[in-house]
Amino acid sequence: MNILDQINQKCDAIFQEVVDIRRHIHANPELSFEEHETSAFIQNKLTEYGIPFKAGFVKTGILARIDGKLPGGKVIALRADMDALPILEANNTSYCSKNNGVMHACGHDVHSANLLGVAKVLKSLEDEFAGTVLLIFQPGEEVNPGGAKLMLDEGLFNEIKPEIIVGLHVLPDLPAGTVGFRSGMYMASGDEIYINVKGKGGHGALPHKLTDNVLAAADIITSLQHITSRNAPADIPTVLSFGKVIANGATNIIPERVEMAGTLRTMNEPWRAKAKERIKEVAESVAKSYGAEAEVIVDHGYPVLYNDEKITAIAKSAAEEILGADKVVDMGLRMTCEDFAYYSLDYPVTFYRIGVKDPSANETSALHTSTFDIDETALKAGMKSMTAIAINLLK
Repeated sequence: MNILDQINQKCDAIFQEVVDIRRHIHANPELSFEEHETSAFIQNKLTEYGIPFKAGFVKTGILARIDGKLPGGKVIALRADMDALPILEANNTSYCSKNNGVMHACGHDVHSANLLGVAKVLKSLEDEFAGTVLLIFQPGEEVNPGGAKLMLDEGLFNEIKPEIIVGLHVLPDLPAGTVGFRSGMYMASGDEIYINVKGKGGHGALPHKLTDNVLAAADIITSLQHITSRNAPADIPTVLSFGKVIANGATNIIPERVEMAGTLRTMNEPWRAKAKERIKEVAESVAKSYGAEAEVIVDHGYPVLYNDEKITAIAKSAAEEILGADKVVDMGLRMTCEDFAYYSLDYPVTFYRIGVKDPSANETSALHTSTFDIDETALKAGMKSMTAIAINLLK
């Protein structure tokens, strides 16, 4: 039996076990950097599988290791994130969240369960391959600065460095059993923008005696859109959105302070830096024209995620071989961001998608919603593709 047949057989054999793991993690979600029970559960599974590991990176992070028994081979790493979101789950399932107001609405339960399944299969195949597979169970993907950066800063790879890193993420737009790849630029950088407009408030009927900070704030938001439409290079996708505006006045009260919060997303690091400078210039100048003052605070977030062309081509080929070419699709650019991008700053990476949509359903709930759930057969495609990708990249 060749190794692909073994991967298929072994993944099918442990499918229900991995479903049960996913359901346990889903029912017991923990917020970013608080994944203590999740980490302990994963450590117990790794011990059960006979896989050595080191725990305690950024308190809950884990780095496990599987060494092939054949000579030679590369060192690669596979990554899964563990944290959940502050969302009250609205699903009615046997594995619904037991932690009120916390939910695995982004699929990190799937990622962790999938990687445990891949780990068990690779461990059982250790006589069949050369090289070393590192398994990263990472905390805090959802909260800036992100667990990836913090684990790297804590010396995640001080003892052994990977030559390649692979990650995956669920996607409700793709049917279960399908996976998707994109080479080169894939996911945007993400910065948080906070602008506070300050001036003299007062009675709304006497605008000549005050600073209209609300109007100034509105003009700032409108004027900032010219950065994306007129300043951004035409070949660089750029999004600047504001989702929070607080003007705590009244029908006839202009407040002394208006607070705004938004996000900047783009696909180019030099332009990203320039755009942030431009945001500050525009906000300050517009506020000044109203006699107000603009305080601009930029919380520097995740970098652009760039998938290495050669590694992605190998990974895509491996997925086609194990799943069938009809189950592998090409992905478009995404303006969402991922802290997996920090790994891509120092290592060749590929980050791909696994479909989780019920193929018979017209649609499924989106990520980060209270009704998000998956077609659990997706775990088969996740395990099989990631295991096959690992075996191919080790060569």
